[in-house]
Amino acid sequence: MKKIIVTCGIIGGLISISWFIFGMQVFTVNMSENESLLFGYASMVLAFSLIFVGVKNFRDNYNDGTISFGKAVKIGLLITAVASTVYVGVWLIDYYFFIPDYMEKFAATKLADLKTNHASQARIDKEMAAMAGYIKMYKNPFFNAMLTYTEIVPVGVVVSLIAALILKRKSKPIVANA
Repeated sequence: MKKIIVTCGIIGGLISISWFIFGMQVFTVNMSENESLLFGYASMVLAFSLIFVGVKNFRDNYNDGTISFGKAVKIGLLITAVASTVYVGVWLIDYYFFIPDYMEKFAATKLADLKTNHASQARIDKEMAAMAGYIKMYKNPFFNAMLTYTEIVPVGVVVSLIAALILKRKSKPIVANA
């Protein structure tokens, strides 16, 4: 079971970081914030498809074709933990070594979007105050990591629950020959 969890988790983590490695460098130039979020979360859902692979592999190859809902959720959550840790680790390396001004650029983009959409000055001030708080939090690696985990873990939890519902299978009844 450990091999399945680690393998699926690492592969899922690598898929989820594809957004950093490829998407942010190539696609974000002309993408809106909503398009960027959609692409990012789509890569997370794709990454967490490995939960289905891992649970089904365990059920079919190591557990005689059966698995309880609870065991399937446990495997899914452990794969989520590994994949999310890969995602967070790569983000922290990317943020602190390659794009330490990311939050400042994000705040500038947010401000430009607000002005383009003719937001009131009160709303602009409120949004920029919130962004200043996030910029400060992102300077602390612990808070940066925790905020990054909150992006990806909920997606993995939802996929784990769905996979467990779909893949659970009770033991086969024994039929006596008459």
